[in-house]
Amino acid sequence: MRLPGRLALLRSTPLAARPPGRVRTGRAAARRGFSRGRLGGTMAEEAKKRAAFAAVDKHVQNNQVLGIGSGSTIVHAVQRLAERVKEENLTIVCIPTSFQARQLILQNGLTLSDLDRNPELDVAIDGADEVDCDLNLIKGGGKKSDSLGEQWKKGIPIEVIPMAYVPVTKALTKKFGGVVELRMAVNKAGPVVTDNGNFILDWKFDKVHEWREVNSAIKMIPGVVETGLFIDMAEVVYFGMEDGSVSVREKQPC
Repeated sequence: MRLPGRLALLRSTPLAARPPGRVRTGRAAARRGFSRGRLGGTMAEEAKKRAAFAAVDKHVQNNQVLGIGSGSTIVHAVQRLAERVKEENLTIVCIPTSFQARQLILQNGLTLSDLDRNPELDVAIDGADEVDCDLNLIKGGGKKSDSLGEQWKKGIPIEVIPMAYVPVTKALTKKFGGVVELRMAVNKAGPVVTDNGNFILDWKFDKVHEWREVNSAIKMIPGVVETGLFIDMAEVVYFGMEDGSVSVREKQPC
């Protein structure tokens, strides 16, 4: 499979805070992110919208296959995508990464497909929680940092098969330290269950790691399905700033 271009959409938090982004391909996706921070709800949504619109306007072209992620910012990205398809008569195929993304694609009248029919993505857009100076990301809120963990304190999500969450928890803390918590549902009893019927562990690490090595090691633990780390996947990150501007961080050549 050819790797797609990756974009990240983020909303910044005040002053020192900074955002993230990311993409995934092997399992169907690309990702980019935003966070709420301390901005008011209306300002936060407007910031997300500006960043999402800027990314779609800059990177989406006719006859592309797009990976569509999930989250509150993606709603705005899909909205803008639908507007451009209608206004410019674009031919665009969308590959969802989740049930939410699938519903957004259908609700906006966009062409839905999958990786079996379209295994090569041109661009993938998703949300993330934090991005570091190398554009490594934690999937999920909207912080721009020099190192992962400076701003985002809720941990790295790790998807695991239900029967393995206890041994995976023990393996994580033994190998890498920190604290691991099973993510619990808010509006119902029991743990959060993913689209694939799995559980999510939130690993709150307590020191800076070599993320490429750690990510590979975590994926080798029996029972781990995927991690929320996006290493060397994002190429561009968009930050919707509180002053109404959009900040862009691009991957620097090695």
